Amino acid sequence: MKRNLATKLGVAAVTLLLLLYVVFVAGMAVSLFAGDIVAKIMGAALIVFPVLAVVFIARELLFGMQTERLLRRLAEAGELPEDDLPKRPSGRVVREAADEDFPKWKAEVEAAPDDWRAWMRLGLAYSASGDRKRARSALREGIRLEKVRPEGA
Repeated sequence: MKRNLATKLGVAAVTLLLLLYVVFVAGMAVSLFAGDIVAKIMGAALIVFPVLAVVFIARELLFGMQTERLLRRLAEAGELPEDDLPKRPSGRVVREAADEDFPKWKAEVEAAPDDWRAWMRLGLAYSASGDRKRARSALREGIRLEKVRPEGA
């Protein structure tokens, strides 16, 4: 529980610092509009970066909140995978053990491709195996399916 709070505080601090940076860059961009044509072009280009930063920050925060919400629902229903895989001293799952455990979660998705719960568990399995890109993709699919079918398959 404390680790989760520490993570949330860390995310909040980094987000606030990044938003502060975005505000300063946007202020500099606006001040460039008072100059000649080259300065105005630079100012216009500088506006793009803060806008992109805000979009990406919002997207990542939304992904995190949606993922946490669905994983909490699975936990409350007792449907999360058991956290019984061996771990390294750092707390990370031993990859070989996660790789051996992975096929059952993939088979679950293949058996019920429209079940958001199966996709969320597959995302956790990918994450345990160290494949963050596929983990995020599976979690996004679970989020998408839950919006379409909140009660599952």
